[in-house]
Amino acid sequence: MAGLESVGIPGPDYLREALTNCSDPLKAIEEFQVDNGILLPSLRPMLPLLDLHAVSRLEFHQTVMEELRQKLLEQVTRLAQSDDQATDRDTKLRDLLIKTFPFVGLKPLRPVVMCVLKHLPHIEDKYLKALVADRALYDECDTEVKQQIWQDSQSLFGDEVSPLLTQYIAEKDALLFNYETPTNLFFGPSPKVRRQGEVVQRLTQMIGRNVKLYDMVLQFLRTLFLRTRNVHYCTLRVELLMSLHDLEIQEITSVDPCHKFTWCLDACIREKNVDVKRSRELQGFLDSVRRGQEQVLGDISMMLCDAYAINFLATSVLKILQHVINNEGMPRDNPVLLLLLRMLAVGLQAWSMIDSQVFKEPKMDAHVVTKFLPSLVSLMVDDQVRALIAKLPQDDRQSAITTIEHSGPPPDTYNAYIQENNVASTLAMYYTLHTARQKDRQALMRVLGTLASSESDRAFEDPFLHSLVALLIPMADEFSGEDFCTVVFDEFFFTAVQRENVLRHLLKLLWHVYHKFPPNRLDLLLKTMQSATQHLEVARDLYVQFTERIKANQQSPSHQSSYESMDTNLINVLQSPSSI
Repeated sequence: MAGLESVGIPGPDYLREALTNCSDPLKAIEEFQVDNGILLPSLRPMLPLLDLHAVSRLEFHQTVMEELRQKLLEQVTRLAQSDDQATDRDTKLRDLLIKTFPFVGLKPLRPVVMCVLKHLPHIEDKYLKALVADRALYDECDTEVKQQIWQDSQSLFGDEVSPLLTQYIAEKDALLFNYETPTNLFFGPSPKVRRQGEVVQRLTQMIGRNVKLYDMVLQFLRTLFLRTRNVHYCTLRVELLMSLHDLEIQEITSVDPCHKFTWCLDACIREKNVDVKRSRELQGFLDSVRRGQEQVLGDISMMLCDAYAINFLATSVLKILQHVINNEGMPRDNPVLLLLLRMLAVGLQAWSMIDSQVFKEPKMDAHVVTKFLPSLVSLMVDDQVRALIAKLPQDDRQSAITTIEHSGPPPDTYNAYIQENNVASTLAMYYTLHTARQKDRQALMRVLGTLASSESDRAFEDPFLHSLVALLIPMADEFSGEDFCTVVFDEFFFTAVQRENVLRHLLKLLWHVYHKFPPNRLDLLLKTMQSATQHLEVARDLYVQFTERIKANQQSPSHQSSYESMDTNLINVLQSPSSI
């Protein structure tokens, strides 16, 4: 066993020297066995019996050592869990650590040392430094021991956390960019299911009850959110806090000023509803941010910037507007609606607030309520009128007049606020999703193109595009009409086709509905995609798979007839070497 000499026990080096300098090697070996064997007189007469069974001394001593090690580990665990006073228990564990730590370099005995360290609430710096100095020792430390190392070494903790954060973002992107599954994978899971994910659970375990480590993770998330503008870091901020809440880690939840606000919002998202009681609680949290505590607003804004929170707030606003329409009310008279708009404004301003370090709630533009919402309501009413007319007996003249009156371009106010205001732009995006969910062809064609000029290009963010594509795929039959293709592709997607993320979402849409296109439209799309993907590796690979999919279906007997009408230009695009 290597390393024995370092703790004053004769080992291989001692035995080598004894054999080198002795006159009788066999006698020297026997003396070594007697001096260093198990000091139990009754055992020695039994050793020849083991020899008869071909059990070597090494195998025997290793077995005994493993048994004794297991007994010692059980004793240490019992001591740590005993009802003794904490001071007495910790004193015994510290005394045991003093005796065992010199053996930490011996791999067979290392588990005993690690077990003692694991159960000590406070480990002296000299031991922690020794563990950090040896990577092999550090890697074998339990999480409880590493927590004590990490709290004084932010860089080491960052090295452990960074791969998990990268994995989390990769998992979210994998959901958003999955092109084989046509449904909405991103917004499907409930909050409780999402926070059972591997990364959230691993981070929760790493933090434990350590407030300092929790603060470090939050600082990492803020920094990465500022650097990348990626809202998934806001989502992780929410999921991490609620995971600690589920485990009732009150040492942390009681000192996080956002805990009760996040808990209340999480309950609303889970139940897909904001009742009057919860709206008062949420408003109370926002109103309670006092002078000197403004930085709390930065954390609250991150909670509200979470893509799932934005989705819930915007969807809830549309539900309330529908309720207002049904009851012939006014949007400005609904207090819950005004609160949701306020929260939406705070969430959409999160990055600017944290970047500028000016923690001040953005002032709501009154015209959003008095001008934009009425224009949005007018579009929703138009949708209801068309749906109602469709159920009435056919009257060609009356239907034509009604269709013209309720299917024209959106009001100028609607278009103007989409371009200038983040709240208005977000609500317009979710209204567009609503029209697609209802499979209202006219309504969708009426408003989708306006999103191309949305404030800060908000309509080209991944969560929205993912949801839009998932709702367009069930409308595949509509793509046989050139007017529908013109709105979806020419007026919307092609305005940002140079962006890789837009290309990837567009390719997913094409993957599932291309067989419905008129031949000329598919030809145009392929040429556009071929040009746009030339310098974008991931999108180019997906484009190659898409063209191969078309070729495979074209050659399939079951699809042969549907492709006979394709012109030669399309075939040339597919067969051209430059297309791949």
